[in-house]
Amino acid sequence: MTALKNIKFYATQPHSCSYLANKQATTLFMDPEKKLDAALYSRLADIGFRRSGNHIYRPHCQGCRACIPARIPVAEFSMTRCQKRTWKKNQDLEVICQDPTMNTELYTLYEHYINTQHKDGDMFPPSVEQFNGFLVDSPDFSCFYQFRLEGQLVAVAVTDTLKDSLSAIYTFYHPDFRQRSLGRFCILWQIMHARLLGKQYVHLGYWVKGCRKMDYKTDYRPMEILIGNRWSRLR
Repeated sequence: MTALKNIKFYATQPHSCSYLANKQATTLFMDPEKKLDAALYSRLADIGFRRSGNHIYRPHCQGCRACIPARIPVAEFSMTRCQKRTWKKNQDLEVICQDPTMNTELYTLYEHYINTQHKDGDMFPPSVEQFNGFLVDSPDFSCFYQFRLEGQLVAVAVTDTLKDSLSAIYTFYHPDFRQRSLGRFCILWQIMHARLLGKQYVHLGYWVKGCRKMDYKTDYRPMEILIGNRWSRLR
């Protein structure tokens, strides 16, 4: 980690927490002038950093460590019965990898997803500027995995390919296909794809115990969490 010592990081002013009510959050950002490549981001992901657009960040809240980095060791992952059913019912989907881009089809799906699934979130209302800044402005190791049903775009998993892992950045999907559990399927697909590529982990971002928005992450076991500077199994 010696190379990381030469990187500058900047902390934001306290702002409203997206996950815990009545809490203030502070975020630590990597110097935006620092060139980011897959090797550097791999090292940063291993110590709990995430990517949003061209920004690399980590929670840095005074007196609170509720946001815990989580990852799945793919070689040891085993689907539950429910996950196997979800996997099976989506085997008719075609998966296409495309460089991050902005077009009407992609944005329409994103807009519909935010408007129906996240009206109470800090990403509402959606906008083209938000979509571009959050997802399209990405490094060259990022991909839009498109999931299509008979040609129709039904889901997109934005994924970074790192040295020994995949990092699940964001997933948006068509709410009208609820019976397919597309959000869960996209995570399963990324885990299986990481295994196919010979990767060790899939990074799932932050898990917050007791936060309803984050509960789904514990459905994927075994899950490792970063406490201090050590990854350990969630019990």
